[in-house]
Amino acid sequence: MAGDDKRRTQEATNRYVASAMARPMLSREREVELARLWRDEHDEDALHELVNAHAKLVVAAATRLRNYGLSLADLLQEGNIGLMQAAMRFEPARGVRFSTYAGWWVRSSMQDFILRNWSIVRLGTSANQKTLFFNLRRLRAKIEDRPDGRMTDDNRRTISEHLKVPLREVEAMENRFSGSDVSLNAPLGETGETDWQDLISDTRPNPEDVVAARRDGAARSRWLAAALGQLPDRERMIIRERRLAEEGATLEQLGQRLGVSKERVRQLEHRALSRLRDIMIERVEDARELVADA
Repeated sequence: MAGDDKRRTQEATNRYVASAMARPMLSREREVELARLWRDEHDEDALHELVNAHAKLVVAAATRLRNYGLSLADLLQEGNIGLMQAAMRFEPARGVRFSTYAGWWVRSSMQDFILRNWSIVRLGTSANQKTLFFNLRRLRAKIEDRPDGRMTDDNRRTISEHLKVPLREVEAMENRFSGSDVSLNAPLGETGETDWQDLISDTRPNPEDVVAARRDGAARSRWLAAALGQLPDRERMIIRERRLAEEGATLEQLGQRLGVSKERVRQLEHRALSRLRDIMIERVEDARELVADA
C-alpha cells in the first residue's frame, strides 16, 4: 500500500512538472492586466492564469533545492504557497516583472520549509545560520582539500570572511552537517539488544527526591523563623541584616545604628549564631524522635 501511494505521488509530481514547463510565459502587458484584474476586481480566473503561467519558477527552485533530503513533491507544494503569496502582494504599478518579484517568495517559502524539516533540532533561527545552511556546501565544494571531509582552519576562515559570519558559527554548522538525526530507539551493535537511550543517564533528581527536598526546605524555614523569634531583639536584627538580607550590612553600619562598637556587634552576632545552631539542632533531634516513634 505504501509503495502504491509513493508511485501515485511520483506520477502526480511528474505531471505537474511537465504541465508547468509546457506553459508559455506571459507578455509584460498581459501580466500587468492580470495583476490589476486580481487586485482591483478580485478576478480569480486572472489570479489562476497569472500563477499557473509562472509555475515553472517553482519547478526551477525546487530542482535547485532538492539535495536536502526532502521530497520534490513537498518542495513544489511549498513553492506554490510562496507563489500565491507573491500574487496576493504584487503591485504592477512598480514596474517590476512578476517573475522577478515572485522568485524571492518562492525561494523563501521553500527555504523556510527545509529549515523546519531538515532536522528535529531547530535550525536557521538567525540570518547568519540561514546564510550558512544554504551556502556552506557550495563553498566547501569549491575549496575542499582534505580527504576526511573536514575543513582546514584556513578554509573555515575563508568561508567566514566570504559570508561575513563569525568563525564559531561556521564551525557549528560544519558539525551539524557532519551527522544526521539518530533515533534514541535505534539499536546498537549486531544483537540489537541495546538502544542509544540506554546510554543516556538522567542526572536530575527523581520526583520523590524533589518533593522531599521541598518539604525539608519548608520545614527548615519554619524552624529558622521560630528560632529567630527566640533571640533578643538586637541579636535578631543583626542576624537579619547581616545574614538574611540580600546585601548584608557591615559591622560598622550596624554598630552606628545600635550605638556600639564593631567588635561588640561581632560578639553579638557570634552569640546569636550559637543560639540559632543549638535551637536548630534541638529541632532536628525532636523530628528524628517523632519519625522513630512513628
